[in-house]
Amino acid sequence: MSDVDPIIGNWYRNQETGNDFEVVALDEDGQTIEIQYFDGELEELDLDAWYELPIESIEAPEDWSGPYDEIEADDLGYDEEDEEEDAFNAGWMAHC
Repeated sequence: MSDVDPIIGNWYRNQETGNDFEVVALDEDGQTIEIQYFDGELEELDLDAWYELPIESIEAPEDWSGPYDEIEADDLGYDEEDEEEDAFNAGWMAHC
């Protein structure tokens, strides 16, 4: 039984199965939660079922792109220019 509330964008682990998943949608009117497992599979749960599961909150996996394995790295929203800018900003902030 879980006392962890579902929050869109947060990652959780079903302690019974060991499966990691992210909450991707929450329908408060319909009392349903849509989750996406690390492998990309989607599942819809009712809110009552959520609280019956042994769920714990976890950090997002380091390789959160697991469900998107067939997507090229360039399609993840980052490009070389962004990486260079991030490196520049990190170096600049270190001197402040």
